[in-house]
Amino acid sequence: MSDILIVDDERDIRELISEILKDEGFTTRLAGNSDSAIAAIDAEPPALMILDIWLKDSRMDGIDILKTVKKENPDVPVVIISGHGNIEIAVAAIKQGAYDFIEKPFNIDQLLVVIRRAMETSRLRRENQTLKRQDGIQSEMIGASASFRTLISQLDKVTKSNGRVMLSGPAGSGKELAARYIHANSNRASAPFVTVNCVGVTPDQMEEMLFGREGIGRGVELGFLEQANGGVIYFDEVADMPLGTQTKILRVLVDQQFLRVGGSEKVRVDLRVISSTNRNLEVEIEAERFRQELFHRLNVVPISVPSLEDRREDIPLLAEYFIKECNTNQGLALRVLSDDASALMQTMVWPGNVRQLKNLIERVLILSDGSGPVEARELPGEEESSNEEGRVVLSGVLATLPLREAREAFEREYLLTQINRFGGNISRTANFVGMERSALHRKLKSLGVVTSAKAGARVAHVEEDDGE
Repeated sequence: MSDILIVDDERDIRELISEILKDEGFTTRLAGNSDSAIAAIDAEPPALMILDIWLKDSRMDGIDILKTVKKENPDVPVVIISGHGNIEIAVAAIKQGAYDFIEKPFNIDQLLVVIRRAMETSRLRRENQTLKRQDGIQSEMIGASASFRTLISQLDKVTKSNGRVMLSGPAGSGKELAARYIHANSNRASAPFVTVNCVGVTPDQMEEMLFGREGIGRGVELGFLEQANGGVIYFDEVADMPLGTQTKILRVLVDQQFLRVGGSEKVRVDLRVISSTNRNLEVEIEAERFRQELFHRLNVVPISVPSLEDRREDIPLLAEYFIKECNTNQGLALRVLSDDASALMQTMVWPGNVRQLKNLIERVLILSDGSGPVEARELPGEEESSNEEGRVVLSGVLATLPLREAREAFEREYLLTQINRFGGNISRTANFVGMERSALHRKLKSLGVVTSAKAGARVAHVEEDDGE
């Protein structure tokens, strides 16, 4: 970005500066008074401004324009020039946010040095803000299961649009990762991605966080909406947003502008909005905890993010990815998964979903001493399920049942787990459990186990008895 706006009431001066900058590879726009300068900024904020202090026949002088620019576009560096320079004017300009002050007649080389430094400083500041907002979170999606492929297909369909997306799914399933995937593959990928955590924030805190604030003695503090300008703002667990804030966000979605807390002039923004929730928002609407109008504004494209339970096939791939990530980021041992550990993880219960899996892998690597394969005995709870002779310890429920009922209960749960582990694929399940496919079908029918479609995959469950 090399667009420079030159504001000077002397035509010869602004045209001379423009020609010099064009020779250096910059693009320029010219303005001879405050009205045309403000109009040019409103049309498209420049990468840098060169601004004369004294402007004849203008409603505003250079300092007034500087104040306006710094309030509405604080990231635009401004270089002040003046033929009537003195220390007081220079100090006043710097206090109001000018990058530097140059007195006329100026040295061209000096002006070019100041311009390049100002633009480089601005670029580094933007990059630093972007890195802080990203917090090192990756946008790579890992998986190969049917439900995962369905999710990716839906996400790919919305990446090139600006439509608002509502991601639903249990906590820890990867809703923010899905939002970052949309951003990374969109035409806004080079612009900011800003996360707003709606959980546990009071209405006053939320409004300052979102809209920013301004006041005498403290200047302008940008809120998340301005920080995300041109990019994506992601409302994480939007059901927890305070009701009063919901009303104001609704207005922002309609008008694309808002007032800072303590401010009197509206700020315009260009945003794509992505939201997420682990609750049923229609239930929240019925309970008058969520505004129906806001729901309809945010829920333009609803996408369901599957739980880890619905994509057990992906557990080995995810585990291997997290092992490599721990090795790269923390220097932990780069180990592989044994077949037993991989199979056991695919049968475990994961209420915390992908987040829980990631934490488990990290814990296993930290507590282990070796560098060999990760064994099943290293996983939590495995050491409690068998004794030293390798005997399986019965659960309390099975131990109280007659042999036939206990065997049926075990077979039912065992086969349910294995079918879901293999994404509903009966052939792979039969091969693993050591049964002919036709025999497995007969066994499943006798146990009342059926499969049905869910989240793009086949999921096994116990058939409901219509007679009950």
